[in-house]
Amino acid sequence: MLNVAIAGAGGRMGRMLIEAVLASPDCRLTGALDVAGSPAIGSDAGTFLGQATGVAVTADLHAGLSGADVLIDFTRPAGTLAHLAVCRELGVRAVVGTTGFTPEQKAAIADHAQQLATVVAANMSVGVNVMLKLLAQAAQALGPGYDIEVVEAHHQHKVDAPSGTALAMGEALARARGVDLAEHGVFTRHGHTGERAPGSIGFAAVRGGDIVGEHTVLFCGTGERIEIAHKSSSRANYADGSLRAARFLANRSPGLYGMDDVLGLD
Repeated sequence: MLNVAIAGAGGRMGRMLIEAVLASPDCRLTGALDVAGSPAIGSDAGTFLGQATGVAVTADLHAGLSGADVLIDFTRPAGTLAHLAVCRELGVRAVVGTTGFTPEQKAAIADHAQQLATVVAANMSVGVNVMLKLLAQAAQALGPGYDIEVVEAHHQHKVDAPSGTALAMGEALARARGVDLAEHGVFTRHGHTGERAPGSIGFAAVRGGDIVGEHTVLFCGTGERIEIAHKSSSRANYADGSLRAARFLANRSPGLYGMDDVLGLD
């Protein structure tokens, strides 16, 4: 039995993860974390389902993680780093789906991973990770004669842009072309921009309503256009992928892993 703690238990993704854990016969919910001041603090983690779990939502990291084998964290960068520090102290493995990390924060995660088995992915969806492989294959096969644009859409509450998934797609495309995304990525267009720079990888972000997540990559050539797209209609696919990652970590040595490792895509 895999003992799982969930961070961000009062939020939409946290609740989806709790529901997925409770529905999995090989997993047991042992901890539910949220920020101090959250309305969920002190309530049973299964209240929103009308189900008593015996696990109270807490802001006390040590209490929430004490019985866990693995933490699943979809929160904010600063919160995730605080969680990882306690995970490292307690020997709790971690699945991180948080996005928006700075280079310095990514380095801190890598440091924790030297002592802690950790899966980090910009998107836990199995479909998205398969799409990343397809994008790399397409970029290599089509070559530099095709312009690449990444278009993503998310709900009105998302705080980072482009999405972490869009950036992961950009990185996959840049690697396939043998270039640096920092040098070839175009993240804003306004006013008189001039012609499109050859070899650039463009990004566009849409925010509105309750869009769960949509990503489309366009390969625009002369006389034809190829589009590879992924659209999420529910966060359930992220929860399912997260549990696959948690199971993958069950007996793993310390290290930094990705969904490629979890899904055997390498």
